[in-house]
Amino acid sequence: MKTTYSATTHDIRISVLSEYQESVSDPEEDAYVFTYRVIIENLGTEIVKVMRRHWNIIDTAGLRQTVNGDGVVGEQPVIYPGDAYEYGSWCKLTAETGKMWGIYEVRKLSDNSMLDVTIPEFMLIPEYRKN
Repeated sequence: MKTTYSATTHDIRISVLSEYQESVSDPEEDAYVFTYRVIIENLGTEIVKVMRRHWNIIDTAGLRQTVNGDGVVGEQPVIYPGDAYEYGSWCKLTAETGKMWGIYEVRKLSDNSMLDVTIPEFMLIPEYRKN
């Protein structure tokens, strides 16, 4: 059973679902590929724009990665109250399991103030390892 991880900060809910991609992983080369889907929901009354992302990734082999950049998947989406933005991405680990977490820097368009929105910590675990 797949687990969705969610967190709400400043009326913005972030939900993440990850999945191991066995067909493109190569355990003999310590390469484990995971995809993840992110839904950013604006539960508030203000229009917001996702400006930057900051990801932390760690696997059980000890590899630590940090990913920083503008927007998400090459975009800086504007999300209206009651709307959501969804995207998919991926990462590669050097071990079979790991985890990710981080923040989005979001701008309220009404006054240009910046908010840090929590990306919940979520596990990167193949389904066959969950039992």
